[in-house]
Amino acid sequence: MRFSRCAGTSVRSNRCPAGAGCGSAPFRMSPFPVDFRASLGRGLALILSCGSRRRFIAKSLAANLGGQRVRSRCLCGAAAAAGASSSIRGPNHGQEGQCSGTGVAQYDVAVVGGGMVGMAFACSLASMPLTKNLNIAIIDSNPALVNGIRINKEDPPDPRVSTITPATISMFRDIGAWQYLQQYRHAYFDKMQVWDYTGLGYTRYHARDVDKDSLGCVVENKVLQSSLLLCIQNADIQKKIFPSRLVSMSLNPGLKSKRMDGISPEISRGDLTKLQLNDGTCLYAKLVVGADGSKSQVRELAGFKTTGWNYSQNAIICTVEHASENRCAWQRFLPAGPIALLPVGDNFSNIVWTMNPKEALDRKSMTEADFVKTVNHALDHGFGPHPTSSLLGNGNFFSWFRAGVVTSGDGGFEIPPKVLKLASERMVFPLSLRHANDYVSKHVALIGDAAHTVHPLAGQGVNLGFGDAFALSRVIGEAIAVGMDIGEVSLLKKYEAERKPANIAMMAILDGFQKAYSVDFGPLNILRAAGLHAANYISPLKRRIISYASGEQRLPLFS
Repeated sequence: MRFSRCAGTSVRSNRCPAGAGCGSAPFRMSPFPVDFRASLGRGLALILSCGSRRRFIAKSLAANLGGQRVRSRCLCGAAAAAGASSSIRGPNHGQEGQCSGTGVAQYDVAVVGGGMVGMAFACSLASMPLTKNLNIAIIDSNPALVNGIRINKEDPPDPRVSTITPATISMFRDIGAWQYLQQYRHAYFDKMQVWDYTGLGYTRYHARDVDKDSLGCVVENKVLQSSLLLCIQNADIQKKIFPSRLVSMSLNPGLKSKRMDGISPEISRGDLTKLQLNDGTCLYAKLVVGADGSKSQVRELAGFKTTGWNYSQNAIICTVEHASENRCAWQRFLPAGPIALLPVGDNFSNIVWTMNPKEALDRKSMTEADFVKTVNHALDHGFGPHPTSSLLGNGNFFSWFRAGVVTSGDGGFEIPPKVLKLASERMVFPLSLRHANDYVSKHVALIGDAAHTVHPLAGQGVNLGFGDAFALSRVIGEAIAVGMDIGEVSLLKKYEAERKPANIAMMAILDGFQKAYSVDFGPLNILRAAGLHAANYISPLKRRIISYASGEQRLPLFS
């Protein structure tokens, strides 16, 4: 049985592209697809409660999370057929043939994707007594997973970085990966300033507001990857890395298998999934975990539908250098999108600047001197004045919320440190929101970007993925404790039930901010400024926001 999908369907179009083969009738799609609005509405209603559309969305999600299954409106990938044997092949199925070698290896878990989230999942399994005896296969064509990742401490930071929350840092310590990361460059920050280009509002967060030492840590992706690779290499667990690419998956092949340590004495290959790689290697696994990114091959082959849209924005990222060390995370909302300045250690910071695609290409191609000038313009006086607290009476309007509460105080608006020069190449990538309607099926689970992608304005994407990885490993441990099959849907649904509401809530909040700051309209500008001032002066609200953004509170604000 073969499956196909609508490749490249745009949310702006009225039909699937010609030749996609889905046969769908023409339909009208709004910027908010109807059924996904139902999934996202509750989070949007928490932060943007004005207007009939948002009230409708909020009511829809309340019903949806109460028991309705999330469904997609128009993507043409068919779900995998249940029960009967099926062969699921990728676009390169012509490379398939007989499996190489005399025997076919069997594994408890096959992790497709050896990136940060996939490796974190494997390390988490290796760290728990109930799961450390599992036999794990890691499938990824990146040669660095076999040859090692070389990091020269003298080089400037790589532009690809992640902002790690305190909750993620704690989990990294638990699995034993943080000790390797500390050998390389990383930057804690204990302050954050967010402001609006209109000059009407700003807010400052400090770790002292929640009795913490830091609000997060910025780490280069290659440092995270290297630390997790060292962690799994040194772990006392049966594992093998396959430097190949997945070509096909076959469910319920229906053969007998030998004894598999750590599971059951006799099982049928009908209870396994067969994976074939592009080098001819075949293997069987009780559970296949798709950690292979936003263009997940596992998600496609298993027939999971997705819903989402492309933003009319690109992000340009790079490393810049200052005269002194930066210790604060800065984010300013501009008319075309936010610009963030994140500390990465020494005198370096990372730029994540969202704008329309044409502007991104123009700024990528301009001279270094001109680019540095535009960055400083965007972070300082460009597009509008510096904000003051005068809009709402220096915060006196909110003073009755703060009685008897000790916080770090406002501290006043600060101007970000001046950028002196560019320290890396400039990279540009498009932005989108995608969400898998289901995270699991029999023998298959999705984690990280394979299940969801979000706007990068708050740096939460990878933290959501790490949350998936640690939650799935914990559920597998609970299953082994009671003798359950780790590939059973009823078990995997526990993981989905835990992670989907939290992921949807964060996706809704980030998408809501993106849309709210995409409109330059007088009354809306005042409402946005009022929201920033409220977050700055209402101490309980500020603590809630920090706790949620830090990963310590599961659902936003008032849950």
